[in-house]
Amino acid sequence: MTDNIIEVENLEHSFGDLKAVDKVSFSVQEGEIFSFLGPNGAGKSTTINVLTTQLPCQKGTVRVCGFDVRTAPHSVKESIGIVFQDEVLDRDMTVKETLEFHGRIYSMPRAQRLEREKELLELVELEEKVDVRTKHLSGGMKRRLEIARGLMTRPRVLFLDEPTIGLDPQTRLRIWDYIKRVNEEGTTIFLTTHYMDEADLLSDRIEIMDHGKIIASGTSESLKNTLGKDMIYLETENDEKSAEISRRVSEVTEVKKTSKGLELILDADGSRVLPTIIRSIEDESIDILSVKMKKPSLDDVFVHYTGREIRTGSGENGMPKMRRH
Repeated sequence: MTDNIIEVENLEHSFGDLKAVDKVSFSVQEGEIFSFLGPNGAGKSTTINVLTTQLPCQKGTVRVCGFDVRTAPHSVKESIGIVFQDEVLDRDMTVKETLEFHGRIYSMPRAQRLEREKELLELVELEEKVDVRTKHLSGGMKRRLEIARGLMTRPRVLFLDEPTIGLDPQTRLRIWDYIKRVNEEGTTIFLTTHYMDEADLLSDRIEIMDHGKIIASGTSESLKNTLGKDMIYLETENDEKSAEISRRVSEVTEVKKTSKGLELILDADGSRVLPTIIRSIEDESIDILSVKMKKPSLDDVFVHYTGREIRTGSGENGMPKMRRH
């Protein structure tokens, strides 16, 4: 059985009278890519800041790499790497100097430091940029350098906060490839992202948090399966009556009204059920304006459980996504 490299039990954290994290429990298995999702204000950033020792653990138990964040924060820091959402590179340092400086901070022996620099520059394909100052790198190159820096000390867990935000699609795909290669080498990845396709393609497991609590968890496939086999989106001249009619169809498990019409969740093949739904609505002399059928996506799962898009919502108590040491 795979050991848990992160264990969170009944974590609570408050800012004054506001409880940002409310009795949260979850675990991350060693060697997996774990995605932690939630809209702004969900409590996600606060949880991560406790895991990375950037906020104190007020209530509950948090262990990272076997170390309690309360009693052994220094050991936790030595065991993890962090890539922040915001760029934190020294613009006047070269690529090589950036990695060299980070290795020195962690007192890496010179021979080990040089060997690691060579390995990482090859991994992120920056061998030809070793003497280039970071201010002259493209956005994608800077992101790759930050990932390399986060890996200098061979962390057991690498926290990636929005690793591909603002990058073009081609560069995002390359970053995904690096993340998978790093994971294959044995590093556990703790990922936060606003891109559902990123979480869908990369994650072994996903946790969704909202209003300070974990509200859904599982593999991407299992989460999508909770919504049913197919989804149908309808716009009609009378959505109120159409919703009532749709609920009478036995294969329809849920009907939701949205700003764009009706969302129907089915527990059967949509191509078989759709004609019955359309016929039932038209029999009531209601015109159908548009119809679309699709398989549930991770975006659908997120909206279903949180009631909002991942990029909507207020900020989280003024807290940054990941705080810098």
